[in-house]
Amino acid sequence: MHLRKRVLVTGGAGFLGSHLCRRLVSAGHDVICADNFFTGIKDNIVELLEQPNFELLRHDVTFPLYVEVDEIYNLACPASPIHYQHDPVQTTKTSVHGAINMLGLAKRTGAKIFQASTSEVYGDPQVHPQHEGYWGHVNPIGDRSCYDEGKRCAETLFFDYHRQHSLRIKVARIFNTYGPNMHPNDGRVVSNFIMQALRGEPITIFGNGSQTRSFCYVDDLIEGILRLMDTGDDITGPINLGNPNEFTIRELAEKVIALTGSKSSLVLCPLPNDDPLQRQPNIDLAKSTLDWAPTIELDEGLRRAIQYFEGML
Repeated sequence: MHLRKRVLVTGGAGFLGSHLCRRLVSAGHDVICADNFFTGIKDNIVELLEQPNFELLRHDVTFPLYVEVDEIYNLACPASPIHYQHDPVQTTKTSVHGAINMLGLAKRTGAKIFQASTSEVYGDPQVHPQHEGYWGHVNPIGDRSCYDEGKRCAETLFFDYHRQHSLRIKVARIFNTYGPNMHPNDGRVVSNFIMQALRGEPITIFGNGSQTRSFCYVDDLIEGILRLMDTGDDITGPINLGNPNEFTIRELAEKVIALTGSKSSLVLCPLPNDDPLQRQPNIDLAKSTLDWAPTIELDEGLRRAIQYFEGML
């Protein structure tokens, strides 16, 4: 028999959260979506609003939340540099106070709790590809520190609550993800390139375009998150979730131009501070523990993302 769970998704109107809410609602669970709409968009979840097992709360996780739930997915936090650097103090608060509040809720209700951590905990890595045992190379006082260190501190809190209060925790380190419901102006490389190409504008590459990223399509990522949440209590993570296929930023720009049929040219701009030069997950742990690996190739995922952004224009 299918067990119907009461599930809280913080940041549920955001890019990843909206896809997660959709999966959980379609699986028959009662879903509470909490979002303060700093970066989340109501359009992302508008078709869920008429579902009887979906509920939307306008709530900021830096304040406590009192609900009765069986599972919590903590995804609340702006995740693109443009948004998280807009109010860096609030970004750190969202990661740290948000984690404390959600962990407190999990402790009170006995809920299992998932933390959306990030590949940014590895900083500008000196180990390649990045594996879960690597402690990272992070600047604690730079422009990106509000996000990087906020997420690192959240991991610390999760493991301390686990050790001190026997909380059932799941921590995933999420690498670059893309797909429908991305914010068109979030400054992330995939959405940037697609919007520029569709508008026929020059495509802006930071640095010389030789820095690498690994891009995971959102459906693959959500599957990994759900599989991690379904594991036994002995599996806590952190577990890398991302696509190990590595591409240079220039290769990505050229793919986007080809797939959109755009006449856009490439323009090189200075590299931002502390921008990592390479990003590639080692996903051996996800393969062995979750039997998970991405299945959607970059070209196919980009086609789907382009179709979504065309619809927005």
